[in-house]
Amino acid sequence: MAAKKQETSIPNYVKFIFGGSAGMAATMFVQPLDLLKNRMQMSGMGGAAREHKTSFHFARAIVMKEGVRGMYSGLSAGLLRQATYTTTRLGIYTELFERASKDGKPPPFFTKAAIAMVAGLVGSFIGTPAELCLIRMTSDGRLPEAERRNYKHAFDALFRVAREEGVTALWRGAVPTMGRAVVVNAAQLVSYSQAKQSLMSTGYFSDNIFLHFCSSMISGLVTTAASMPVDIAKTRIQNMKVVNGVPEYRGGLDVLAKVVRNEGVFALWKGFTPYYARIGPHTVLTFIFLEQMNKAYKKFVLHDTSSGGGGL
Repeated sequence: MAAKKQETSIPNYVKFIFGGSAGMAATMFVQPLDLLKNRMQMSGMGGAAREHKTSFHFARAIVMKEGVRGMYSGLSAGLLRQATYTTTRLGIYTELFERASKDGKPPPFFTKAAIAMVAGLVGSFIGTPAELCLIRMTSDGRLPEAERRNYKHAFDALFRVAREEGVTALWRGAVPTMGRAVVVNAAQLVSYSQAKQSLMSTGYFSDNIFLHFCSSMISGLVTTAASMPVDIAKTRIQNMKVVNGVPEYRGGLDVLAKVVRNEGVFALWKGFTPYYARIGPHTVLTFIFLEQMNKAYKKFVLHDTSSGGGGL
């Protein structure tokens, strides 16, 4: 029986590979939106005036100043982030999801939420160094020439941070990053599987790309609204500089308090449009790629055509 089960299920290492590969493929399409979101979240720091009116003004200014290639600044860090964070969180989530499923039925809502939080916590801790490099590399272009870090690529950033600031600096902002991961994964993974399950129950959807697209767009909207305040705290902490041993922020709550006091409550959702424009398509593409990889593996390796992508 054990051998039979092994032959008809996707191995754990394959789930991890598929999770990271799906996230990396999606990042190739949405990196400019990630850069735009990070730049907007950094604007207004220190009481500075708002740099641009809208996301479109921001994007136009970046292209005019840095060229089209400037929109892909930090791509290597974005890919490294997916290779670490997304590989871990989706691999753990799909494995625990299947273990919690009974007789082919998905686990209840709160079980899915708990699984998502665990997957997010572990994945975000492992992915924090790449996340820090991504924030710094995408934000570098908005700084004056003398203040830029000018990392060549993600690994250059990792080595320089470790050499210049200490190895522990690679995990700067780990607490808000993990806090964001709890919110994002609880919102994203649970809302995706819940939306998928609900849409299929209507009888108007079958397990295909259109279902994955609709479920992902719903998931992206929920995730954006829930996670932006935590995300802006994480972004500013990871990009801050320490002057004479004094950090700009004491922690995530200090960031939120200063943002609300200096920029207003709605500044906590600054960059909402590019964030959703990024997380929506990224969620769509990640889950579509993941589902198609799972289906292809089951069809061509396990010779099982009786199920969909499965696992989410």
